[in-house]
Amino acid sequence: MVALRVLGGLLAVAFVAWSAARYRRRQISRLSLLISGAIGLGVILLAVAPDLFNPVFELFNFQPRSGRRLTAVLLFAVIVLALLLFRLQAYVDQNERSIRLLVEALGAKEFDWDRARALPPGRRIVVVSPAFNEAGNVGEVIRALPEEVEGHRVVPIVVDDGSTDGTAEEAREAGALVARLPIRRGGGLALRVGYDLALALGADIVVSIDADGQHLPEELPTLVKPIVAGEADHVNGSRMLGYYEGGPLIRNLGVHFFSWLVTGYRATRADVLRELVLEQDQFWTSEVTIEALRHRARIVEVPVTFLTRRGGVSKKPKSLRYGWSFLKAIAKTWLR
Repeated sequence: MVALRVLGGLLAVAFVAWSAARYRRRQISRLSLLISGAIGLGVILLAVAPDLFNPVFELFNFQPRSGRRLTAVLLFAVIVLALLLFRLQAYVDQNERSIRLLVEALGAKEFDWDRARALPPGRRIVVVSPAFNEAGNVGEVIRALPEEVEGHRVVPIVVDDGSTDGTAEEAREAGALVARLPIRRGGGLALRVGYDLALALGADIVVSIDADGQHLPEELPTLVKPIVAGEADHVNGSRMLGYYEGGPLIRNLGVHFFSWLVTGYRATRADVLRELVLEQDQFWTSEVTIEALRHRARIVEVPVTFLTRRGGVSKKPKSLRYGWSFLKAIAKTWLR
């Protein structure tokens, strides 16, 4: 027991000294230093003069030499760690949200507002395409979109998710309005930026489509028809009902296990979209549908074609990691 107290005391001294050094380098706040110092001092006193804590032990009836006091120390340590973890998580969530809002604001600021203001008036279907390093595919996707569907002008928006190639330039040359994010944050955040821009442009229907050529732009009329007809508020393009161009077996069974059920090709009425709470930065394809269900939207599935990537490199994680992350995103959206 003496050796354990000595080791604990030495580690506590080292911890306090390390915290003080980090504070001098402005790596932690004064509050963090005070918390670290209080914890370190408590451990040092427990190692040097444990009898000082007898009133606390006796309050909870932890008798000496029974092993219960050691258990009590461990219990108190777990409680302190839990409180520190809660505080850390609060800071992480706050910082995460601040970064997210900053990136979204910068993306909206870099949008082609001058070209957007020159658009002719009238009803609009805005097609949003998040894109990361899709210079070889995005132009073909944009050019294949119909100019008008059911009396609605089709307006493509490409949100460049911090690409390092010429994605933004290719999309703009093909006729899309472009917003460029300063850093890569994931397709979900890029989609949110595109949705906000679409609503700002007065869209009647907002469509999302992949920039890699896996969805057929020519099927846009099929996707939006139930909404135009007043039969649906939200439409999912289903490869289960349509055609799926298979690839290697491991690709079909692993990476695309969950995306077999949901695709990024979907359409939503603008007034419904405005009510949805979207927070996922990645693995977002299920979030829009779950939120639509939460708002009791009328949801319809239509058959669409799903092709293999036309070129470039897939941005999805590999097999089990993709499935696990997708499942977590679904659970987090459903439980919030």
